[in-house]
Amino acid sequence: MSAARFDAQNPVKIKHPEWSKNATIYQINIRHFSKKGTLAAAQTHLTRLQELEVDIVWLMPINKIGKKNKKGTLGSPYAVQDYYSVNPEFGDINSLKNFVVAAHKLGLKVILDWVANHTAWDSVLMQEHPEWFLKDWNGEYRSTPWHDWEDIVELNYHIPELREYMLNAMQYWVREVGVDGFRCDVAGFVPTDFWNMVRSELDKIKPVFMLAEWEDRDLHEKAFDMTYGWRWNETMHRIASGSANVNDLCVYYACNEKAFPKDSMRMLFVSNHDKNAWEGTEYEQFGDALDATIVLSVISEGMPMIYNGQEAGNKKRLAFFGKDLIEWQEHRYTDFYRDLFFLKKKNTALWNAHWGARMIKVGNDCPQEVFSFVRQNSKDKV
Repeated sequence: MSAARFDAQNPVKIKHPEWSKNATIYQINIRHFSKKGTLAAAQTHLTRLQELEVDIVWLMPINKIGKKNKKGTLGSPYAVQDYYSVNPEFGDINSLKNFVVAAHKLGLKVILDWVANHTAWDSVLMQEHPEWFLKDWNGEYRSTPWHDWEDIVELNYHIPELREYMLNAMQYWVREVGVDGFRCDVAGFVPTDFWNMVRSELDKIKPVFMLAEWEDRDLHEKAFDMTYGWRWNETMHRIASGSANVNDLCVYYACNEKAFPKDSMRMLFVSNHDKNAWEGTEYEQFGDALDATIVLSVISEGMPMIYNGQEAGNKKRLAFFGKDLIEWQEHRYTDFYRDLFFLKKKNTALWNAHWGARMIKVGNDCPQEVFSFVRQNSKDKV
């Protein structure tokens, strides 16, 4: 972390949208969310999500997917072919506009998944601006090194024209479609000064919400409202699997309080598209500790997230590169999440960033088995 660049007195320079103060977030994988797999079909769930006390709907990438070197039958949504397009599997630009309008009428916000680090091999940019891409030691275009991402080719952010193009594309979706921000894929693989510039320019259109798939406090200074709580999830998994005790949570929360600004948000999740597809469902990850893990994700410092059918008790690892269906059903987790999210909204001590109260450790006589804390302000207490 770059301490020299970080202003300890006033570390967060951005202003979070007022509506994010007690918000919760829901991730939709459009491909799996309904039998039709379209934006119009997903739109029929919006009232249900509102009743679940969800505030932010995060749509996984909605752009056309490249065909060259694609994985599986349908390809990865993170191999973008055209940043100005809507994947025809999902509908068209009007389908997305209708989705956003319907969400806004219900008081929901919509953020798009944005893949700035790379494109598909047959992307519009590769065809029109091959000089905007990185090459390896042998002079060949390259995928992101050390990963098995053979279906993508990496962009070069040393090129000013690329930065301008990417900014313009992001502005298009905010200005023309009315989306409320972005979840930015592998945000740490793209220079922070680019994100700082993007946030400043997007806020000129309207207040946006930015989520980084990364863990770095410097991203909170001028670019992102929220970063991933990867280490929180990993800590809870170790405890649930018996390889750690709850003292490890003390380590996580100590780092969260000391290394991240008070006015930052961390996203806490028991599953997401990566976890579900490659490491197992939340049932596999947490077993008998799942209920406690969900509760802690809501009442501790962070914004809780639901992934794609968790509230219906979905127990499937959803195929990432093909069609797979959530088994929608009545399930106790629907009311479980609703009640917890209702508590978060009503209890001001549980609010996000500077609006909420810090966690204070409470000692007990079983410190390796019981994790206890209080969050309290002048109005509320948990």
